[in-house]
Amino acid sequence: MPVLILALLILILAPSIWVRLVLKRHSKGRPDLAGTGGELALHLLKKHGISDVKVESLVKNDHHYDPRAKAVRLGPQSYNAKSLTAIAVAAHEVGHALAYHKEEKVTLLTKHYAPLARLLRRLALSLLMFWPAISALVHIPYAVPLHALVVFVSGFCLVFVYFAMLPEEWDASFNKALPILIEGRYLAPQDYPKIKQILTACALTYVAQALLNVLFFWRWFRR
Repeated sequence: MPVLILALLILILAPSIWVRLVLKRHSKGRPDLAGTGGELALHLLKKHGISDVKVESLVKNDHHYDPRAKAVRLGPQSYNAKSLTAIAVAAHEVGHALAYHKEEKVTLLTKHYAPLARLLRRLALSLLMFWPAISALVHIPYAVPLHALVVFVSGFCLVFVYFAMLPEEWDASFNKALPILIEGRYLAPQDYPKIKQILTACALTYVAQALLNVLFFWRWFRR
């Protein structure tokens, strides 16, 4: 059993560690590049005729595309930097913007069902936060099973959101970003194997979170 637990922990933590190492390894400054990640994002949006999406810089080193605000948001290490990581991350997030702009099928799962899952999760978390007060004010029979059900709903919704995003993340990296960078000849040929590695890391960002929640369910069902 200890060996199995150790193997599960390695399986869960390895993707997250690998993603961080890859992004950090290729974040070294490259003065030879034509522009920063933020400048590339603006250029690609304009090139593909997307005028209603803005590019924003975040304070924290986080990056994502927000379809509701129509904004490509990049952390400072991507927005202001000239590096392979900055270029790959910017192209990846623009890939998301392209998919939503074209209303492609790959976005439907996240667009239609992820908001509902997030809403249910927020409601479940609110119930968990105020559960002691609710239990004290209203003497609910079967309180323990109900509490367990709320925990289950909260965790299931989060797992669903993460897994729903995986096809979309892969599409942004390898159906959008990589072909765009290759066709536009934005980098030297020797850089593309590194770019593929970074784009793989971008696509697998949510794998670790999904695995963690799968482990949570496994432990919950055992109990």
